[in-house]
Amino acid sequence: MPSSRLVMVGLTGVLVATAVAVLAARQAPSATVAGAPTAVPASSRPAGSTTEATKLADDGVQANWVIQENALRGTTDWRITGAPAHGFIEGFADQTYATTGQPVRLFVSTSAASFRVEAYRVGYYGGTGGRLVWASPSFGGKAQPKCPLTAKINMVSCDNWAASMSMQVTQDFPQGDYLIKLIGADNEQSYVPLTVWSPGSHAAYLVKNDVFTWQAWNPYGGYDYYTGVGDCPPGVYPLCTRSRVVSDDRPYADGQGAGDFLSDEAPLVRFLEQHGLDVAYVNDATVQDHPDVLAGHSALLSLGHDECWTFAERTAITAANGGGLNLAFFGASAVLRHVRTQPSPLGADRELVDYRDPEEDPLNGKGNPREVTSNTWGAPPASWPSTALVGEEYNGFLAPGVHESMTVVDPSAWIFNGTGVHDGMALPGVIASDVDSLEPGLTHPASVQVLAHSALPVKQAVATSHTGTTFYSDMTYYTDPKSKAGAWDSGTNNWIPSLADCTSTSCIAVAAMTSNVLWLFGQGPAGRLRPSVANWQTYYPRH
Repeated sequence: MPSSRLVMVGLTGVLVATAVAVLAARQAPSATVAGAPTAVPASSRPAGSTTEATKLADDGVQANWVIQENALRGTTDWRITGAPAHGFIEGFADQTYATTGQPVRLFVSTSAASFRVEAYRVGYYGGTGGRLVWASPSFGGKAQPKCPLTAKINMVSCDNWAASMSMQVTQDFPQGDYLIKLIGADNEQSYVPLTVWSPGSHAAYLVKNDVFTWQAWNPYGGYDYYTGVGDCPPGVYPLCTRSRVVSDDRPYADGQGAGDFLSDEAPLVRFLEQHGLDVAYVNDATVQDHPDVLAGHSALLSLGHDECWTFAERTAITAANGGGLNLAFFGASAVLRHVRTQPSPLGADRELVDYRDPEEDPLNGKGNPREVTSNTWGAPPASWPSTALVGEEYNGFLAPGVHESMTVVDPSAWIFNGTGVHDGMALPGVIASDVDSLEPGLTHPASVQVLAHSALPVKQAVATSHTGTTFYSDMTYYTDPKSKAGAWDSGTNNWIPSLADCTSTSCIAVAAMTSNVLWLFGQGPAGRLRPSVANWQTYYPRH
């Protein structure tokens, strides 16, 4: 994908001179913020940072190590191609994240007599998308036993499988997102995802893979939080046969074993690494287990469909936001479902609990009510709406395959610098799947600025919190008056997928807006440079 700064003039035929002038306006400090910083000197990085040299560029804060890493030889061999029509291989790891010196056990089931393993780091690498970091010798293959179902909670777990091999995470594994590729002797192929993190990193951007949500939507064995086997009363939601607990001790049924990573997260990871940005990697479990990892970063990037959060995860991120950490929610319905973890026979925090009905939850009435799972974070007994952090909340989803336009309503806002958009301009196809808006409750921060306000036809929706013929997707931004931290929400689950093949006018605009978010959020609390200008009452007047 070409740099968004170079291709932005293709949007609606804007003159080059105009685009340059707008870009210059973005790079100038805000006139309302005296002495606002415009760069992040490397000397200001805390000790232990993996980003030895950084600089502020057009697309955000860059790090030499990321640029050098992506200059290494890449390969497309990470892709699954030529798999046979018959035969299978699948597996899972006993860790969702690991660091240097840590062993990771793989549990593999296959019809092949033998198999081998290749570890690929996901990045840009000249457009190939990955780099081979490690390859194993061959191991004997076998079909593992059927994964049992735990009655009542409808949990499918493969903790009865035997470990097939152990992989050591060495210094040859730079921090990042990895696809562990399982390859059978007859070319059977599948993935096991792994986040490799660096405890000492203080990069500008902290990517958070949403592994809790991957597992919540993993139908392996016929059950997840939304899927179950058996009959239920018609029209009753949520489904009565759903899982109340899901396990990491099983393969992912989707994404060829990668869960939602390839569709909902990898395009942004490639974008970040293509532009050499100063990035570090964690996932939900990392933040829950090691809340101190949030310190020293400028922005947390919430990827994909990041709906499942634990109390510990939310508490840590809320505190960090109160200390100045910017939050960028690239997908809709973030902080929607209230979950908690518990150990499995294979390790700590390997089972994810969400009864979605507090009356069913064994913790109800015992201890902290914010540990009790209910249908959403905003429902009792937690009663902690996502708007307090995200700025807006989930408002339904469009039918599969339906794409609608994003409508610009505040074209002078910083996020549109260099795009050439105008008031009321529609960017085709940007809105799809889940959407967020201010509409359901108006329980948002007072400083919310609406950047895009897109009317969607209810007839195209599977579900919505709105009654009538229209519901909305809003792109919003607010800054905290005390910490000056910014929180931006795209309002759609299709933002990252839109970056996958950047040839359309809409993708060019999305890429430019993404760069604007990263440019601003990489420099510390965004309110110091671009405080939000509340305009929400224009679109949602209180009565």
